[in-house]
Amino acid sequence: MITPDDALAHVSLLVHSLPPQPFVDGAFRATAHGETLDNVSPRDGTSINRIARCTTADVDLAVANAKATFDAGQWRHMAPRDRKRLLLHFADLIEAQAEDFALLECIDTGKPISATRSFDIPQAINTLRYYAEAIDKVYGEVGPSPASRLSYAVHEPLGVIGVIVPWNFPLHLAMWKIAPALATGNTLVMKPSELTSLTALKLARTAIEGGLPAGVLNVVTGLGHEAGDALARHMDVQLIAFTGSERTGRQLLRAAADSNLKRVSLELGGKSPHIVFADWQDLDMVATQAAWGIFYNQGQVCTAGSRLLVERAVMETVLDRVTAVASNIIPADPLDEATNLGALSSKGHLEAVLAQVDRARADGLSILCGGQAARTDTGGYYMLPTIIADVPSDHPLAQEEIFGPLLCVTAFDTDDEALNIANGTRYGLAAGLWTASMNRAHRFADALVAGMVWINGWDSCDITMPFGGFRQSGFGRDRSIHALEKYCDVKVISHTFG
Repeated sequence: MITPDDALAHVSLLVHSLPPQPFVDGAFRATAHGETLDNVSPRDGTSINRIARCTTADVDLAVANAKATFDAGQWRHMAPRDRKRLLLHFADLIEAQAEDFALLECIDTGKPISATRSFDIPQAINTLRYYAEAIDKVYGEVGPSPASRLSYAVHEPLGVIGVIVPWNFPLHLAMWKIAPALATGNTLVMKPSELTSLTALKLARTAIEGGLPAGVLNVVTGLGHEAGDALARHMDVQLIAFTGSERTGRQLLRAAADSNLKRVSLELGGKSPHIVFADWQDLDMVATQAAWGIFYNQGQVCTAGSRLLVERAVMETVLDRVTAVASNIIPADPLDEATNLGALSSKGHLEAVLAQVDRARADGLSILCGGQAARTDTGGYYMLPTIIADVPSDHPLAQEEIFGPLLCVTAFDTDDEALNIANGTRYGLAAGLWTASMNRAHRFADALVAGMVWINGWDSCDITMPFGGFRQSGFGRDRSIHALEKYCDVKVISHTFG
């Protein structure tokens, strides 16, 4: 077993191998102004390293290199089977360094090393392999033209793709966008969160080691309103693929409209309802999945089941059991292999989540457990799992995405009431329900306003199915074969015979 001290020593070596510079055209490059940002670990509030504070000039250079690489055609005109071979080799190299990626992700995000080892890094590798295998199985089509004409449609890559990803699953969510974009022949400029840039930089360098042409995968680090905005406004970027906040999504749409009307794909989070009906017998299973549906990754999950809606007849039992599970989920050192709940992403985010608990107290709501910071002596940003009961469905805690380990519980009496509460927010990302009635299950699946509906299980899907939402949860889809579509245009070619 690797001790936290041993892991920290190895992390220090890994971090020092990543210069505080953007990765452009196959190498780390000095920025135009040389400014950097402090990169703080949520684990203990100490500085990990410095990252480059890229400006418009740095983004311009990265996009220019990505465009030149695209226009040169080595990547986009490469036979699909050859791109497949290179991407599979890229995946093999990531796998060979999986422990390094897992340690960097752990120290940068504050999530447990057990999670980055077992989920984040393996899922990123799986995604890359999935799209590598898929790309030589995408076909065009021949139209039903007259005998004097041959008409057919082909898929062409868009060009330079801007990828902007959040801090909660930095490599995993980035790969949902990077892999299909690369597989279809595009080139990329990626802007990771300023809070979590380490694995993005290591990924870009690994791509070069794997034989991808220089300029295909570039990384610019820095602040969203500087580097991110410059990327979104760039006239040579054809698509922004984004996961993050609703506020930033709106800014990206404005930037696209103000520039070249580039396409924008948005995954903006949600306020997902987790509905429990009294006819479901195994309430221990419900309690476990309801707890981990919100407390996994410290509640920093866009599909987190942050609203637990329970039929009144079983409310007391469900509350007792969920609270019992939550009380045994204890924040601990992310580098300890036994830890299953780590730190929140930043001091500011921890304070924002705790402010929501203060609001609940001020409004007289019942806090069943948690509701306070933890491990404050470490300097890190930890919080106890928190459950708040009897939350009115129109209360801000039941309407706003809090993105932390805070579960709001609301009772209902009828199916119609449950459905109205479930659909009663501006979001529509995910929903889940537990019932023994197949009729009810599929009636609700049809009526719930959500891009994903899970029946008798939570978050029960994988790379083979599309991911995305309705309403203000955004538009566009990650995962599955459908994700390839947004990185391509369809060109129609017609040949008339003389």
